[in-house]
Amino acid sequence: MEHKQKFMQVYGIDLSKEKFDVNFLDANGKEKNKTVKNGLASISGFLSTVEPGSVLCAENTGTYGDLLVFLSNQFGVPIALVPGYTVKHSLGLVKGKSDPIDASRLREYGGRFFDKLSFKEYQSENMSELRQLYTLRSQLVKSRKELVTGAHAREQLPMQSVAVNLILKASLSSLDKQIGEVEKEISLIIMGDAEMAENYTLSVSVFGVGPVIATNVIIKTGNFKAIDTARRAASYAGVCPFPNTSGNMSAKSKTSPFADKELKSLLYMGAKAAVKHNKEYRLYYQKKQQEGKPHYLIMNNVMNKLLRTIYSVVKNKTPYSRDYVCLDPREKNVNGSEKKVA
Repeated sequence: MEHKQKFMQVYGIDLSKEKFDVNFLDANGKEKNKTVKNGLASISGFLSTVEPGSVLCAENTGTYGDLLVFLSNQFGVPIALVPGYTVKHSLGLVKGKSDPIDASRLREYGGRFFDKLSFKEYQSENMSELRQLYTLRSQLVKSRKELVTGAHAREQLPMQSVAVNLILKASLSSLDKQIGEVEKEISLIIMGDAEMAENYTLSVSVFGVGPVIATNVIIKTGNFKAIDTARRAASYAGVCPFPNTSGNMSAKSKTSPFADKELKSLLYMGAKAAVKHNKEYRLYYQKKQQEGKPHYLIMNNVMNKLLRTIYSVVKNKTPYSRDYVCLDPREKNVNGSEKKVA
């Protein structure tokens, strides 16, 4: 659905858990503020009063805005989610802060940078279910790790509690069982969706990419639709270096701290596996190491290459081949025929 047109009205919305503040202009151009409870009935009532041809510009606060996005789609009201950091640094020097003021700034941002707004479509039922299951798995894995870490610390004590060890063993067994059940449900969701299943299968064919990384990439990229290029994915994950120059000063390019730390961490683990088990990646690592490149710079390049490979196999609908050899373009003649090597 195309929304890139001039709208008569922009509603700035500052979201919170219990309610959200709305700022808009009336027929006379005067600012108006209202507060709406963050609930089904209240949001539906608010959306029913929104003028046709209007757009909502809300702060991106995670799950607090999910219901608003979902209902906005149902009512046919375009909504854009904007990071608070972006708004703050786009309007120049501003003073003071409150929910109504933030809503006003969001309205001003939406009107001034309308061409930069990206309108949000709420995720599908399958994607929502997958995201929730993945989050639950992460929480269970974290709980298990904390229990194991505590057990290692207690092993140094001169006296061991039999009761603690028995309860710990039962708890770990229960967590293992629950994690396994969640992983089965995740697999059922992915394999029950043809497009998702195809992209997942192609992703795990890449050396270093396992089920956890593939699932995380599918969730974070909206099944390769919301983030549809490897370059954007690399920027989102924080593995894409940006230039760092000004005037006569020229420093090394560096990655941005604004990134998805979870995805970046998973890609690092995948890159370590790729360097260890994939000859191509291992030779690349050794070559750069001999050139004096630092470890984390090389690993960042491997992570970037890993993402580009994932996007390549998904785009081309072709599984990763361990036997594939990328021919050096210098080995080709001008007329396009391959040069024979003795």
